[in-house]
Amino acid sequence: MIQSIPLKKLAASPRNVRKSSDVLADLQLRADIAARGLLQNLVVRKGKRGKFEVEAGGRRLAALQALAEEGTLSQNHEVTCLVIEGEESEVREASLAENFQRLAMNPADEAQAFASIIEAGATPEDVARRFGLTVRFVEGRLRLASLAPCIFEALAEGTITLDMAKAYGAISDVERQAHVYAELQDAWYQITPDTIRRMVLDATVRGSDPRAVLVGRDAYLGAGGRIERELFDDDASESWIDIALLEDLAHKAMEGAAEKAALEYGLAWVRPTLGNYVSHDLVEGLNRLPCEPASMTEMEAQELGELEADYDRVAAILEDEDSDEDEVAKAEQELVVIDRAMRALNDRPPVLADELRPEAGAFLVLSRNGEPTLVPQFYTETEVIADEGVVEPIEESGAAKPKGSSLSQRLLDELAMQRRDILAIHLANDPALALDFMVFTLADADGHDWRAKKASTLSGPVASGPVTGFEAKDAPASAALAEFAGSLNESWRSGESDVERFARFRALSDEVRSAWLGHVVSRTLVASLACEGDRSVPLHEALGSLLEIETAHWWRPTAANYFDRVAKARTLEALDAAGGPELVSRYAASKKAELASAAERIFSGNFIGEAEVKERAQAWVPSIMRFTDADVPADLEEAAWIDDEADETVSDDATGEIAEEAA
Repeated sequence: MIQSIPLKKLAASPRNVRKSSDVLADLQLRADIAARGLLQNLVVRKGKRGKFEVEAGGRRLAALQALAEEGTLSQNHEVTCLVIEGEESEVREASLAENFQRLAMNPADEAQAFASIIEAGATPEDVARRFGLTVRFVEGRLRLASLAPCIFEALAEGTITLDMAKAYGAISDVERQAHVYAELQDAWYQITPDTIRRMVLDATVRGSDPRAVLVGRDAYLGAGGRIERELFDDDASESWIDIALLEDLAHKAMEGAAEKAALEYGLAWVRPTLGNYVSHDLVEGLNRLPCEPASMTEMEAQELGELEADYDRVAAILEDEDSDEDEVAKAEQELVVIDRAMRALNDRPPVLADELRPEAGAFLVLSRNGEPTLVPQFYTETEVIADEGVVEPIEESGAAKPKGSSLSQRLLDELAMQRRDILAIHLANDPALALDFMVFTLADADGHDWRAKKASTLSGPVASGPVTGFEAKDAPASAALAEFAGSLNESWRSGESDVERFARFRALSDEVRSAWLGHVVSRTLVASLACEGDRSVPLHEALGSLLEIETAHWWRPTAANYFDRVAKARTLEALDAAGGPELVSRYAASKKAELASAAERIFSGNFIGEAEVKERAQAWVPSIMRFTDADVPADLEEAAWIDDEADETVSDDATGEIAEEAA
C-alpha cells in the first residue's frame, strides 16, 4: 500500500541488506533530492510506537534526514512510501531484491537522455556537473546519439557493443556508417572494433593496400570484387570498391596462414589480425610467457667474426684517400651486404622453451607489404606466477615512507609509460625543441658516458614500454598522440623506392615536414619517472621544464590506474594534500575499494565541496608523475625564450592548444 508518511516517523531498519555506501555518491544523492525531490518511493514496515522502519531506501532516507537537519526540508515533510507486511525473512528478501535487481542504463538510453537535456538548453558541462560525470563522458554519449539510426538501434538492443558503436562513430557520415553496418551483417568472421573502424574510414582501398596484396587481384576479381581505374592508374593505385568482400577474403587468408604457423612452430594457437601490430584488446586477459633470444651456434659465431673482419677490410678502402672511384663504389656496395648479414645474425628472435609450447600461443599480423608475419612474442591463457618486485620511489622531501606504501614494479612501469606519452605529445608539438634534441642526441653519442641511461632510442627503433601490450585507455595524452599521428601527411609513402619517397618527402611544405620531425622524435622517448633509480632520466626533466608541462592537465589518478594499486596510507596522504585532516577523517575508516572509488571522484573534481579543495584535488598528481625543475642555466633558459619568441610556428601556442583540449 502506498502511503505518505512524515519524515520524522521514518527510521532506518536493522534488516536493510545494504551495509556500506560511498560518501561522495551520498552527497550527490542529497543534492539530487534537494533539486528534484524524491523520485523513487521508500519501502517501509510498521514498527513500534507509530514509527516505520525503512527496509529499502536507506540511502534516500539518510539524504532526507540530512536535508532536514540543515533546514532544507521540514521534519514533517511527507515522504511517499510503500508499506509492506510479512515475516522478517520476507522483508529482508524485499530489501535484497530492491538493491540487487538493478540494471545499469544502456549507453543508447543514456545518449538519448543526455541529448534531450541538451536540446532543452543545457550544456554538456551542465549535464556533467549535475550528474557527477566528466564532460568527456557526456560528449561521448552525445556522439552516440548522432549515429546512424540502424547502428543506434543495434546498440540499444545489445546487438553491438559500446566499443563497436564508437568505432562506427569514427566518421560523422551517417550514410557511410549505415553502409558499412549493412555490409557486415553477413560477415562470417568475428567483427571487431578495428574491422569497423577500417571499413568506415576507407570508402575504397588502393591496390597497394596490405589486404589487397595479401588476397591478390585475381582472387578478388574471381570472387566478384569490383575495381575502378582512372586514366593513369596502375595495379598499385587502382581503387578496390567492395571492402566487405576484401575483408572477408583477407580474414580467410590470414586464418589459413595462422593454422599453418601454429603447426610449423608447434603452438597451441595462433590468432590472426589484419592490423600490423598486436593491440591491447587482443592480449587482454592473456599472460606473457618468458623467452630468451636464441643462442648463437659456433658456426654462427665464426661467421660473425669473419663478417666483422671483412667489414674492417672493406671500410679501410673507404678510408684510404688513394682508393680510386671504382674501388670506393664497390666497397660501399660490399659494406651494405656485410652489414645486412651481420644484422641477420645479431637480430635473433626469442625462443620459447619446449615444455611451454603445448599451452603457448602467438599472433599473426599483416605487415605493410601484405605478408602474414608471426610476432615473436608468446602468450598463455593460464596464469603465470611471477614476482613483480617492489621499487621504492624517492619522494621530493626525501623522507622515508610508511611501511607498506611502496609501489609495485608493474604500477611504476605503467605510470612511467603514461608520463612518457605526456612528454611525447608536448615534444611532438614543438619541432624546434625536437630538432635540437635530435641533433644533440646524435652528436653526443660518440662522447657519451656508456654508464648513463639514454633518454631516447633516437638512433634506432621506436621505444617500447616496460609493460608489453599496455595502453592507457582514454588517457588524454595517448589519444592526442594518436590524433597527431593520424593528421600527418603520408602522401610521400606512395613512392616505389626509398629514393622516390625521399624526393616526395622533401617536396612537402616546411610545416608538414616539421610535424613529421616532431612525430619521429617524440616516439623515441623512453618511459621515465621523477624518481631515483632505473626510471630516472634527468634529460626528460629538463625537457619537461622547458615545455612547462602541467601533468595534471593530462593525467588524473583513478581507481584503476592508481588508487586500487597503492596502499591505503598513500591514498589518505593524497586526500590530506587536497583537503587536509578533515577530508582524511571522512574516509579513514573506509575499506580500500570504497576509498579508491571515492578518491577517484575527488581528484577528478566531480564532488560537492569547497572550491579550494576542488582546485587542489584537480591539481594533485603523485610526485613521481610531475616534471621537476631541472638545473638549466639561466642564460640558456633566456636564449630558449628568445628563440620561442622569434619562431611563431613553435611551442607555446601549440602546447596551449593541446592543453586546453585535454582540460
